Amino acid sequence: MLNKKDQRIRRSRQTRARIAVQRVARLTVFRTNLHIYATVISDDGCKVLATASTAEAEVRKALAADSKVAGKGGNVSAASIIGKRIAEKAKAAGIDKVAFDRAGFAYHGRVKALAEAAREAGLQF
Repeated sequence: MLNKKDQRIRRSRQTRARIAVQRVARLTVFRTNLHIYATVISDDGCKVLATASTAEAEVRKALAADSKVAGKGGNVSAASIIGKRIAEKAKAAGIDKVAFDRAGFAYHGRVKALAEAAREAGLQF
């Protein structure tokens, strides 16, 4: 019987197989209770083009200054900040279009907030 983590990894493999056929850069998301991480990976899957996370020093300072977020990286407000930030970094790297890889996480809450913020910032997927 699979545990919760193994189930998520099984779902992520199915998504990544479908994305690999598209031959487009992928925006992958990983979340923990404290942080959320976003990475843009090249279409061949072996080069990281851009990253953003709530663990970065600049983001931590911005979160501490924002009274709504209050220094926490594990909420929807922080996820939307990371979505905007990853879109800016990807555009700076010359990436306009990506495939969204939610890594087996439900498209809900923080994952959804990150995706919507990235779309609003101009990233297409």
